[in-house]
Amino acid sequence: MGKHLSAIVAIARDGAIGKNGDLLWHLSADLKHFKAITMGHSIVMGRRTFESFPKGALPGRQNIVVTRNADYHPENVTIAHSIDDAIAKAEMPGEMMIIGGAQIYEATIDMVDTIYLTRVDAEFPDADTFFPTLNPDEWEESDVECHEADDRNPLPYTFLTLSRKK
Repeated sequence: MGKHLSAIVAIARDGAIGKNGDLLWHLSADLKHFKAITMGHSIVMGRRTFESFPKGALPGRQNIVVTRNADYHPENVTIAHSIDDAIAKAEMPGEMMIIGGAQIYEATIDMVDTIYLTRVDAEFPDADTFFPTLNPDEWEESDVECHEADDRNPLPYTFLTLSRKK
């Protein structure tokens, strides 16, 4: 493959990541964390994840959208028709970032070496979208940063970096 593939995701205790195509929570710190980690990189996402962005393509990153729709051509986006196509089209240096949704995470989880994980300390029984279950024997945690809820972040959360064990 030649490119270092990473994933970035915020996951609730029960593995939930979304409902009805949207996030389950709004954590200002997590949005800033996401921006800091993905800025200057190629980011890979599915069409529905891209369409959930209120202002279209995320600036300062190569937005690569994986879709089967040959007629899909949003502005400022690189279109790919498979994960391999997305990897081949990544132009920015350094890590490629998988940013969602569930189908894209599922399709790439065995290719990813690093996961930038925000663990949200809550459960969402009505969630309809989940991150693939990780085998804890395959991953080691580092850079653990715990945060309590505050005025801008209504839920406690932890930033973690997971590295695939060699």
